[in-house]
Amino acid sequence: MFRFLRLALALFVTTIAHAQTLTIAASAIPHAEILEFIKPQLQAAGVDLRIKVFTDYVQPNLQVEERQLDANFFQHKPYLDAFNREHGTHLVIVPGSAVHVEPFGAYSKKIHNVAQLRQGAVIAVPNDPSNSARALLLLQKQGLIKLEDPANILATAHDVIYNPRQLRIRELEAATLPRVLDDVDLALINTNYALAAGLAPTRDALFIEGADSPYANLIAARADNVSSPALRKLVEALRSPAAKKFIQDKYHGAVVATF
Repeated sequence: MFRFLRLALALFVTTIAHAQTLTIAASAIPHAEILEFIKPQLQAAGVDLRIKVFTDYVQPNLQVEERQLDANFFQHKPYLDAFNREHGTHLVIVPGSAVHVEPFGAYSKKIHNVAQLRQGAVIAVPNDPSNSARALLLLQKQGLIKLEDPANILATAHDVIYNPRQLRIRELEAATLPRVLDDVDLALINTNYALAAGLAPTRDALFIEGADSPYANLIAARADNVSSPALRKLVEALRSPAAKKFIQDKYHGAVVATF
């Protein structure tokens, strides 16, 4: 019996010793939760997954660029492209790593439907270029505004050419948007921050993106490690049938798997 236990312990220690460490930055919800779910699967595949949770959208990219972390899981391609341009970073998408869409929604504590939006209402949107444009496109889809180029994924408030209700658009840090609901008429909030604030997008949003949203969340890394075996195993685990079922069962449509 003791011999068997010693052998099992030796095998466990050997497995740990040979596991490759992979440190990933992630937003708390849902990204870190999904990563925690697949952690045992990666351990069995020889990857020791370490998850570092961030509450902002800047440090996860900067720390990967600076080699403090291996990769991150929190953003979509339009945000990554805009971030690289603005900050001079060179992060790239890990091939085939699109995992899920978090349908972007509009929330309010003052109205119950779009028809109740008053003249001159204050609309809060994220202040980063890609998510600000995403909010404007969603407002346009509701018929509240029109953009000069209706398909511009980098549109700004300056591109609004039709605003019949004279809506006042305020750009704020994305993480703060749930906290300003008492002060604005409407806020367009990223789903990870909505979930963290106790909001249920499929229940609480006045309107929300469809599952066909092009803003799939993916893994970003540096060009020098984008094809590493550990990252390939991470993508395989994130896009596994078990991970898909976890997303479906836990988030009930607030997060939608893209595979």
